Amino acid sequence: MSERWIQVSEKILEQLKRLEDTKDKDRLELVRSLRFVLSVLQRSLIGWTQWINNPDIMTIFSQKDLETMTEKLSEFTRSFVKYDLEMTSLGVKKGLKAPKNVTKKKEERTERFYV
Repeated sequence: MSERWIQVSEKILEQLKRLEDTKDKDRLELVRSLRFVLSVLQRSLIGWTQWINNPDIMTIFSQKDLETMTEKLSEFTRSFVKYDLEMTSLGVKKGLKAPKNVTKKKEERTERFYV
Protein backbone atom coordinates (compact mmCIF):
# COMPACT_ATOMS: atom_id res chain seq x y z
CA MET A 1 0.00 0.00 0.00
CA SER A 2 2.73 2.50 0.92
CA GLU A 3 4.49 2.04 -2.42
CA ARG A 4 1.25 2.73 -4.28
CA TRP A 5 0.57 5.79 -2.09
CA ILE A 6 4.03 7.12 -2.98
CA GLN A 7 3.49 6.57 -6.71
CA VAL A 8 0.10 8.31 -6.68
CA SER A 9 1.51 11.15 -4.57
CA GLU A 10 4.35 11.69 -7.06
CA LYS A 11 1.79 11.91 -9.89
CA ILE A 12 -0.25 14.36 -7.83
CA LEU A 13 2.84 16.53 -7.33
CA GLU A 14 3.37 16.55 -11.10
CA GLN A 15 -0.26 17.59 -11.62
CA LEU A 16 0.08 20.34 -9.02
CA LYS A 17 3.17 21.62 -10.81
CA ARG A 18 1.31 21.65 -14.14
CA LEU A 19 -1.55 23.59 -12.54
CA GLU A 20 0.90 26.09 -11.04
CA ASP A 21 2.66 26.54 -14.38
CA THR A 22 -0.54 27.17 -16.34
CA LYS A 23 -0.64 30.82 -17.36
CA ASP A 24 -3.66 33.09 -17.78
CA LYS A 25 -6.18 30.91 -15.97
CA ASP A 26 -9.75 32.15 -16.07
CA ARG A 27 -11.96 32.11 -12.97
CA LEU A 28 -13.38 28.66 -13.71
CA GLU A 29 -9.89 27.19 -14.11
CA LEU A 30 -8.84 28.80 -10.83
CA VAL A 31 -11.84 27.28 -9.03
CA ARG A 32 -11.06 23.90 -10.60
CA SER A 33 -7.47 24.22 -9.39
CA LEU A 34 -8.65 25.11 -5.88
CA ARG A 35 -10.92 22.06 -5.82
CA PHE A 36 -8.03 19.83 -6.90
CA VAL A 37 -5.65 21.33 -4.34
CA LEU A 38 -8.15 20.92 -1.49
CA SER A 39 -8.97 17.35 -2.53
CA VAL A 40 -5.25 16.54 -2.45
CA LEU A 41 -5.00 18.06 1.02
CA GLN A 42 -8.04 16.05 2.14
CA ARG A 43 -6.52 12.84 0.74
CA SER A 44 -3.33 13.50 2.66
CA LEU A 45 -5.17 14.27 5.91
CA ILE A 46 -7.15 11.04 5.61
CA GLY A 47 -3.90 9.14 5.09
CA TRP A 48 -2.29 10.78 8.11
CA THR A 49 -5.33 10.05 10.23
CA GLN A 50 -5.23 6.39 9.23
CA TRP A 51 -1.56 6.22 10.20
CA ILE A 52 -2.02 8.00 13.53
CA ASN A 53 -4.94 5.74 14.47
CA ASN A 54 -2.99 2.57 13.71
CA PRO A 55 -0.67 1.60 16.60
CA ASP A 56 1.06 -1.00 14.42
CA ILE A 57 2.23 1.77 12.11
CA MET A 58 3.05 4.35 14.77
CA THR A 59 5.23 1.97 16.80
CA ILE A 60 7.80 1.87 13.96
CA PHE A 61 8.57 5.58 14.45
CA SER A 62 11.03 6.77 17.07
CA GLN A 63 10.39 9.50 19.62
CA LYS A 64 12.48 11.85 17.44
CA ASP A 65 10.46 10.93 14.32
CA LEU A 66 7.21 11.68 16.15
CA GLU A 67 8.57 14.97 17.50
CA THR A 68 9.60 16.03 13.98
CA MET A 69 6.21 15.05 12.53
CA THR A 70 4.39 16.95 15.24
CA GLU A 71 6.55 20.05 14.81
CA LYS A 72 6.24 20.12 11.00
CA LEU A 73 2.50 19.46 10.96
CA SER A 74 1.88 21.98 13.74
CA GLU A 75 3.78 24.65 11.78
CA PHE A 76 1.87 23.79 8.59
CA THR A 77 -1.48 23.75 10.43
CA ARG A 78 -0.85 27.09 12.10
CA SER A 79 -0.03 28.63 8.72
CA PHE A 80 -3.11 27.08 7.11
CA VAL A 81 -5.46 28.23 9.89
CA LYS A 82 -4.02 31.78 9.69
CA TYR A 83 -4.68 31.77 5.95
CA ASP A 84 -8.16 30.33 6.52
CA LEU A 85 -8.90 33.16 8.95
CA GLU A 86 -7.57 35.74 6.47
CA MET A 87 -9.76 34.41 3.63
CA THR A 88 -12.82 34.07 5.86
CA SER A 89 -12.38 37.70 6.94
CA LEU A 90 -12.10 38.72 3.28
CA GLY A 91 -15.29 36.78 2.53
CA VAL A 92 -17.11 38.55 5.36
CA LYS A 93 -15.95 41.93 4.03
CA LYS A 94 -17.34 40.94 0.64
CA GLY A 95 -20.72 40.09 2.16
CA LEU A 96 -20.38 36.37 2.86
CA LYS A 97 -22.79 35.41 5.62
CA ALA A 98 -23.12 32.35 7.77
CA PRO A 99 -25.87 29.92 6.73
CA LYS A 100 -29.25 30.54 8.31
CA ASN A 101 -29.88 28.71 11.55
CA VAL A 102 -31.89 25.59 11.07
CA THR A 103 -34.74 25.37 13.53
CA LYS A 104 -34.48 22.36 15.74
CA LYS A 105 -37.29 19.91 16.06
CA LYS A 106 -38.47 18.94 19.50
CA GLU A 107 -35.69 17.26 21.33
CA GLU A 108 -35.66 13.64 20.33
CA ARG A 109 -33.79 10.90 22.05
CA THR A 110 -31.08 9.59 19.84
CA GLU A 111 -28.81 6.68 20.31
CA ARG A 112 -25.29 7.78 21.13
CA PHE A 113 -22.42 6.51 19.08
CA TYR A 114 -18.89 6.65 20.44
CA VAL A 115 -15.72 6.22 18.48
